[in-house]
Amino acid sequence: MGSGPEFRLLGPMEVRLDGREVLLRAGKHRALLAALLLRPNRTVQVTELIEHVWGDTPPARTRGTLQTYVMRLRHALGNPALIRTVADGYQIRVEHEQLDVHRFADAAARGQQAAENGDLATARQAFSTALDLWRGPALSDVPSETLHREHVPRLNEQLMQVHERRIDVELALGNHADLVSELFSLTRDHPLRERFWGQLMLALYRGSRQAEALETFRQVGKLLGDQLGIEPSEELRKLHQAILVGAPEIAAPRQQARAEPEPVATTPTRMPTDIPDFVGRLDHVRRITELIAPPEATAVPIVTLSGPAGVGKTTLAVHVAHLLRARFPDGQLYVDLRGYALGPAADGVDVLSRFLRALGVPPDEIPADADEQSTMFRSLLAGRRMLLVLDNASVPDQVRPLLPGAASCPVIVTSRDDLRGLIAMNGARTVPLDAFTPEESVELLTGVLGPGDHAALAERCGHLPLALRIAAAYLAGRDEMTISGSPIELAYAALPEEPRRLFRLLSLVPGPDFTADVASSLADVDAAGLLAVLAIANLVVEATPGRFRFHDEMVRFSARLRETEDDQESQDVAWSRLLDHYARWVDRCAELLYPGAVRLPSASAGPVPRISSGVEALAWLDAERANLTAAIRQAAQHGPAAMAWRLADGLRGYLWIGQHVGEWLATAHHGLHAAYEQHHRPAEAAMHANLGTLYLKLAEFDRSIEHHNRAIALYRDLGDGDAEAGVLNNLALVHRRSGNLTAAKDTLLRGLEMLRSADTVCTVLYNLGQLAVELGELDEAVEHFREALRLQPSADSNMYLGMALRLRGEREEARKHLERALEMDNVPEGVAEALEQLAALHLDLGEPRRAEELASRALALVSDGGDQQVATSARIGLGDVLVSEGRLDDAMALYEQAQGTAHRIGYHSGEVRALLGLAEVHRRQGRADASRAVAEEAASMSARLGLRALEQRARSAADQVL
Repeated sequence: MGSGPEFRLLGPMEVRLDGREVLLRAGKHRALLAALLLRPNRTVQVTELIEHVWGDTPPARTRGTLQTYVMRLRHALGNPALIRTVADGYQIRVEHEQLDVHRFADAAARGQQAAENGDLATARQAFSTALDLWRGPALSDVPSETLHREHVPRLNEQLMQVHERRIDVELALGNHADLVSELFSLTRDHPLRERFWGQLMLALYRGSRQAEALETFRQVGKLLGDQLGIEPSEELRKLHQAILVGAPEIAAPRQQARAEPEPVATTPTRMPTDIPDFVGRLDHVRRITELIAPPEATAVPIVTLSGPAGVGKTTLAVHVAHLLRARFPDGQLYVDLRGYALGPAADGVDVLSRFLRALGVPPDEIPADADEQSTMFRSLLAGRRMLLVLDNASVPDQVRPLLPGAASCPVIVTSRDDLRGLIAMNGARTVPLDAFTPEESVELLTGVLGPGDHAALAERCGHLPLALRIAAAYLAGRDEMTISGSPIELAYAALPEEPRRLFRLLSLVPGPDFTADVASSLADVDAAGLLAVLAIANLVVEATPGRFRFHDEMVRFSARLRETEDDQESQDVAWSRLLDHYARWVDRCAELLYPGAVRLPSASAGPVPRISSGVEALAWLDAERANLTAAIRQAAQHGPAAMAWRLADGLRGYLWIGQHVGEWLATAHHGLHAAYEQHHRPAEAAMHANLGTLYLKLAEFDRSIEHHNRAIALYRDLGDGDAEAGVLNNLALVHRRSGNLTAAKDTLLRGLEMLRSADTVCTVLYNLGQLAVELGELDEAVEHFREALRLQPSADSNMYLGMALRLRGEREEARKHLERALEMDNVPEGVAEALEQLAALHLDLGEPRRAEELASRALALVSDGGDQQVATSARIGLGDVLVSEGRLDDAMALYEQAQGTAHRIGYHSGEVRALLGLAEVHRRQGRADASRAVAEEAASMSARLGLRALEQRARSAADQVL
């Protein structure tokens, strides 16, 4: 880009001079500048500018006021020649590349040309460059109805076209799996744009989700009929027909097969945004820079920024992190430890878990124990160059578990205390922070308010950066340049009643942040505009796009106001609305993520949350996890208690999926405590069952059995046979995982006698059948699976029966059921299981190439974030195929990975199968002693667990070694 200013209209307006953002706080100034920029280097008539800036209500001295606005813009832009006065109008002089609207159009054109030339990689890069220029809705903070009416629709249409063309390119490159979640969002946000629906259908079909692709066509047909009274386009109807018949022209482009996806280097950048008008602190920046990169350091450099509230510790730490980003090519990590928040501080296990995920560790590989997490964290950082910022620590023990072990990974800690324990025990160096100097205070105020005598105002604010910014925001656009009283109190008092009320009620939010949806429910208003007002006044901070938070001092001020200005009844009503909001959204996520799970009844009423897919549900739950955990704790301690157990019950499936052990343990215990205090026996039973599942996940089998048995006793007393049978089914899994297969079988049979619905009966029959397979009782397994198929012909019943028949040697009937399962299933894990069994069948038939193709497809479906038990089994299956082809090194790598994962997740039969695979590789490579030792280990483990079929295989393998 050339020299000069940079203007951004594709989102909130931004103006940058030499890399520094120029703040235009007055909305009418932004409207004037946007009107000129949207017709660059051309004259915009005064009459047009008046309409764009004031609409139908211009001031009395319109031309004079417009001239004043132009003068202020010229001053803000630092070059009066940029805006020229011409006959009856004004003109802004802008180089082509200085305006993001032009750069967007150029990149889109490059992408289209490359796509037409068949250069798909270049096209994807160009389209992505174009889309990256959009930071939100065009002109989102420009208050001009005429500009929005005349220009925004055109820009939005161009944006939609680029989205469509980029997705076409991605589909042509074979990246259909990565597009599904994005297309779900695009069809939701733009439901009448048929091309997105067609692209979604194609992506689903190419991802072996034919049933979902057909259902998508049904949805769009109903939508178009209901809203417009029309049928889908001919193009969409032709695609539907092609999907029905599996037409070869819509198949995914061929890619080179590989057993595992390429590892992706993870470089997390989790730092909050830097403020555009940072001022002062030059000596502090220099000192911190020296301390975090000392020459020949062997210990971890730790710098503690200490100082009172509002002095700018966080702002300085984040600013330094951004300045030094290039020094840390492996990324940056940030966390707010909430050491001085009204609620509890951040949980160390949760923080470490978040860091490990950011570093690319799959959820199911994160240890539950905090010490093990800390060890893994330090191991991952070894050899990397990363920067950590640990914000708002109140005691050294919050910091120590998060310290890396490598000197190449320095740490910046902020605290109101000097954290002497870190100095004494960990060698931390302290950089104390005090208020601004008078010169720094005046520099900040001048940057916001313009030149003037600001010394008295700076003194009134105590030279504290937080107070200075609030005072500046309060005075921006006013004639006076001084205040009398607290700047925070004046800023609050200057607001209209609606944003003042919202400001007070937001202190009820128990977690670290909130969205416009949360604020709207809390105050029973449309809060998006009110939050913008509060953010402009610096009373809340938009930490990341769409998510707001308080400064710790501000939330205390808000809470004091609420307690004095709002009666208890209105506070209780707002708190109930907030919890109901959380409950409705959690219920919606549960419906999408685990629709078959038995949960406590829901009593929430209100609009259905705007979540339409499992991907969106997981994203919302990830963003709100800390808030939901805090809400459950607050409800358990202060009421209403029922919300504690309802939210805990709704979250348990998500916490299982994501391996969020710390929050799972906390929410389940809070829910149980609330239920016990209220003598609510159904909720007590549900929470005991919840804890039983958690302790199974942690492989603490005795505690799991204890909680399951207490749940069973409670459900029996309540006369709830279905719920009791469901817990018995889970208890059987505990016995099975712990190696007590006899107890597992007896428990399943007890539950089977109590069940009535086909769904639940089939679930128990599947478990009994799998147990029979492990015990080597194939006839009994086939009997259970045939009964399940009779009750409920489904993908699962066909797949399980096909597996048992294959093991019994009935290959043709097995093939029929497995292929039927493949036709019926659209869940990746289910499809992968059917493909794995078909691969084994083709291997039995002496068709290794076909077997490899099927096994590779199975693993590809689940290797990246899928169910780890299914993925482990798929690795073993592919390993078996590769052994038959003589690719022993590749097979060994798969078996070793499978064995490690199976051991970690308690998948005992999978671990034995992996050991048997390793024994066979060793045997074929001529390492007889290693082969015999591994086979004997597999035999011993099988005997201990009662896995008779696998034990027989293992002993046979040991005997075969010469």
